[in-house]
Amino acid sequence: MKAYLLDPAVARYVFDHSTPPDALLEKLAEETAEATGDAAGMQISPDQGTFLTMITQLVAPQVVVEVGTFTGYSSVCIARGLSGGRLYCFDVSEEWTSVARRYWGEAGVADRVTLTLGPALETLAGFDQPVDLAFLDADKGNYPGYYELIMERLRPGGLIVADNTLRRGYVADPVHEEETTVQIRQFNDLVREDPRVTVLMLPVADGMTLIRKN
Repeated sequence: MKAYLLDPAVARYVFDHSTPPDALLEKLAEETAEATGDAAGMQISPDQGTFLTMITQLVAPQVVVEVGTFTGYSSVCIARGLSGGRLYCFDVSEEWTSVARRYWGEAGVADRVTLTLGPALETLAGFDQPVDLAFLDADKGNYPGYYELIMERLRPGGLIVADNTLRRGYVADPVHEEETTVQIRQFNDLVREDPRVTVLMLPVADGMTLIRKN
């Protein structure tokens, strides 16, 4: 669990009353922890995975974009929620996405996923399809750039889900001036002031923001 913003007992209760990850996702989480060490914190939590599957099922998108794939936990969850659509993943790491590719195969969703390697500010600029749903979970300093590239392609009524937008609650602490926290504050302010969207920030895990294009 990434229950940074909840009392531990409440967090455990929430976790125990939500659909848990299956054996494949548990295996992926364990392999990621063993292979990446501290970097495993970049992987979403089980409740976020369930959330992404459900959101995908509710939106029923034809085109989904994920920026920041890592070892594939979130992409498996999104791809499982698809019904006839396709997920386009953008990442820079051949090493970590090779794990993702393997788990797409094990999950039976490889035929729903297209992976593009390279700096996403460049590769997204060449993506020419209208987007229905996007998940943003990459380097925080480039969130504004990713956001704008996706917004240009997002259909009216489309949804962006941005991860890590509360930074363990540090964004609300004016004393906390660590670089990534400042970058997330700036992104949150940018989204809040954008007249093109309706925004809801959720205290799930490390903070997830739902951004709907009007």
